[in-house]
Amino acid sequence: MSADRKVLTVSELTERIGEVLEDRFPAVWVEGEISNFYLHGSGHAYFTLKDADAQLRAVLFRTRMRRVKFEPTDGLHVLAFGAIEVYRQRGEISLVVELLEPKGLGALQLAFEQLKTRLAAEGLFDQARKRELPRFPRRIGIATSPTGAAIQDMLRVIGRRFGELNIVISPCKVQGDGAAEEIAQAIRDLNALGDVDVIIVGRGGGSIEDLAAFNEEVVARAIAGSKVPVVSAVGHEVDFTIADFVADLRAPTPSAAAELVVREKQAVVDALAQLRARLERSAARPLRDLERRVDELTVRLRRGLRGEVSHARHRAALAIRALRAADPVARVRSDRHRLEGLESRLIASFTRRCDRARSGLRAAVARLDSLSPLAVLGRGYSLTRARTGEFVRRASQVKAGDDVQVLLQQGSLDARVTATREQDDRPQV
Repeated sequence: MSADRKVLTVSELTERIGEVLEDRFPAVWVEGEISNFYLHGSGHAYFTLKDADAQLRAVLFRTRMRRVKFEPTDGLHVLAFGAIEVYRQRGEISLVVELLEPKGLGALQLAFEQLKTRLAAEGLFDQARKRELPRFPRRIGIATSPTGAAIQDMLRVIGRRFGELNIVISPCKVQGDGAAEEIAQAIRDLNALGDVDVIIVGRGGGSIEDLAAFNEEVVARAIAGSKVPVVSAVGHEVDFTIADFVADLRAPTPSAAAELVVREKQAVVDALAQLRARLERSAARPLRDLERRVDELTVRLRRGLRGEVSHARHRAALAIRALRAADPVARVRSDRHRLEGLESRLIASFTRRCDRARSGLRAAVARLDSLSPLAVLGRGYSLTRARTGEFVRRASQVKAGDDVQVLLQQGSLDARVTATREQDDRPQV
């Protein structure tokens, strides 16, 4: 070995390569497709970024993985930001990812679609598991921000429609870090009270970033696990969240949610008041009639018990006769007979029309069949077609040596003209 030859160990060479690459690429954006994605039990994610011509190992450590809102999956096109490192033990070049974004679709929107698909597959959106709202709620629970406009709108609507209703507010953040966990805990706290009949969870509208907490899985699980019906009231009309799909009922706005929860109770109170007034009137009228009747009977008894009894029997007979004449059952029976008669006439008329239509159709089919060229072929005749597709009616249309096609009733013949004659000199049959 020459004395001036510089020999490096594998470790030394790997170390120098790592120093060059890490100094050259301390921060870089890389675009590629995820493949071989693997989430280790430690929370670290390992995958490969590839394009049509190359691939690069990548690692997303647990602390950075928590910041990723969507679920990285094989085949997903992404933008990754990080630094190039050389894993000395294996001599592998890796991209240590700091940020990961889906290409072409926002991370929050992608996370929304992924979670929606997964929960739908579990059946959390099925209509069969939706519960009816209680008709007579005694206590309403509300999970929302105590300082937002949504709670003021709901309290104003409920106060106007049924002021003495019992309301329990479970305050929580509805936006920002930790909001999803607070919303889920607020729902669990209202369930823990044990005497809440229905829960409204919501906030005012906003962008997809503002509504992100209501698109979190922890909120969806809390709504699905609620022992009492949950009304989702998030956003303004067009805004839909995961909470809307899981909830037993979706209201377009917080105010609308308040109206839905108390709508029947106020209506029932009004209906009861009307029924009570009608009952009082109905009860008072017979009493007054009875008093007058007693007076009349007293006078008639004085004129003669026998005559009065006879007269009463006669009136009773007339009343029974009138009642029987006005019997709704008899009227229904009579109308039913008339309806059955009309139905029979309609069926008979329809049957006659169908018969006439069938006869006409048969006649038309017979006429069409008599004019059909296929019927002519059936009697032993044939049709000859030139190469141009035209039917040969005159000998002058073809010449000797031309190929023709002879159409029969069943099948066809390919033939060649050997001679033509303008006049048919065959003997007449």
